[in-house]
Amino acid sequence: MAKDAEQVKRIMQGLKCSEEEAKEVLAYDKQIEHGEKTAFDLPADKLEVARKFAHTGTRKQPTVYKFTKRERKPNATKAGIIAEIFTFLTENSDFAVENAEITNKERQIAFRIGEDSFELTLVQKRKPKN
Repeated sequence: MAKDAEQVKRIMQGLKCSEEEAKEVLAYDKQIEHGEKTAFDLPADKLEVARKFAHTGTRKQPTVYKFTKRERKPNATKAGIIAEIFTFLTENSDFAVENAEITNKERQIAFRIGEDSFELTLVQKRKPKN
């Protein structure tokens, strides 16, 4: 009983209510703790409807990501420069160029002169921001 009196005092201080209201709150709490029916429970027919709406049966589908590699726009200027440098190396060069090949059509040419291997890389700079 002393425990109930302490709880009533605590409820009175916490909720700033009278002793009667605190006793009602304590009694209601005990009903809920013991699983008894209370005045605020739904009637049986409405409880079934509430359960039906609570359990819709749908599950959240996981997000499916599409990891597709981005297609780059072809750069015709760079491709043309690489093609011209390649024809120069193979036809007009003063050096004995061997095994010349375009390894990347817009970027790189690999070739050999004698015992040495070379790679020529074309880099296009971005326009400066103003």
